[in-house]
Formats: sequence, C-alpha cells, structure tokens
Amino acid sequence: MAEIEIRNLVLGMVSTNVWLVKNEETGGLVIIDPADQPDRIDAMIRTMEGKPEAILLTHGHFDHIGAANALREKYRIPIYAGEKEAEMLEDPSLNMSENVSVKMDHPVREGQVLELAGLSFTAFHTPGHTEGGMCYYLEEHQILFSGDTLFFGSYGRTDFVGGSSRKMMDSVRRLLRELPPEVQVLPGHMSTTSIGQERRINPLA
Repeated sequence: MAEIEIRNLVLGMVSTNVWLVKNEETGGLVIIDPADQPDRIDAMIRTMEGKPEAILLTHGHFDHIGAANALREKYRIPIYAGEKEAEMLEDPSLNMSENVSVKMDHPVREGQVLELAGLSFTAFHTPGHTEGGMCYYLEEHQILFSGDTLFFGSYGRTDFVGGSSRKMMDSVRRLLRELPPEVQVLPGHMSTTSIGQERRINPLA
C-alpha cells in the first residue's frame, strides 16, 4: 500500500475544504474540490513537492470549483466529476456563481474505480445536495472525501437546485451502512469526522 500525504486548505467565501492527496512513492498528486485562489493551492502543491495528475470534484457548486479551470490549464490535467453534474458545472446560474463555467473531462459513474496518481478512488453517487454529487473513497487508506454530503454531526443543504431531502437521507444512510466505522471522513466544510462517530451522532443515522 502506497504511503500518502494529505494536506488541507480552507479557501473561498464559505470556507471550503480543499484536499490535496499525494502518493509518497511516485509524487503524483490529486486535487479535490479546488475552491478558489489557485495561487495558494499551487503554493501548497510546491510545498508538498507533488506532481498534480487530476482534479476530482464532488459536485458543481461555485465554492468547490472556482480554481478548477486555472489549475487544469496550469498543470494540463483532467477534471473528473459525477456524470449527472455536467449542466450545473457549466451553467453559472445553476452553480450559483456569476461567471464560472467548468467542463469536466471525464464523467464519473456510481461504483467506478478511478486509478489516479497510483491511488484507487471508488466513486459513490450520493445525490441530495445536488443530483450528481459524488463521494470518493480511498479504501486502502480508509478515507472518504465526502464533499457536501456528510459533515461532522450534520449533512449538506437540500434546498438548492437539484437538492432533495429524501435523497440526502438515503445517501447518508448508505455511507453509514456500507463503510466501516474506522473510515475517516474528510468533508467539504467544517472539521473531519468518522463513519463510526456519525453512526452515533448524525441526525440522519
């Protein structure tokens, strides 16, 4: 199993967690939800001495995609996002930005295993916050990048376009049911948690 280094930046107007995952053996690096300020993300990448290979988007809201185009262009790397999220990514009126439009390079489907930077990310389609929302699971390392689906003691809003409280309940309960309790949850906002802890405290458990 490859050793990994994970760094976090909290960026943008609503304090979004940007996650950088580096394979220590190869130096390959994956950027998850590049929210804003590509210069700060780039500085962290240089500090980590990583070689960016891909951008993973958990969903298409403006606060998770603001730096995606700049980083794709700088590093010439592809953007992966849920197959049902294309319209939101491309339409500023849907992603709630004034002028951000992102085209994904690779649509991701439920259950797909993405081999990126020598690491295996399993995609969970988790609608509720948006219709095409995805979570990415590093099974070997017992880490889930949960975007705006599962938070510490909470879950994502369902009152935006494409949101559904019923689907959110189903998505959260699926994660809590299918993943082991020791899995660490790295969310799109706020502090980290674990599947075991959320089984005890999450209101949707």
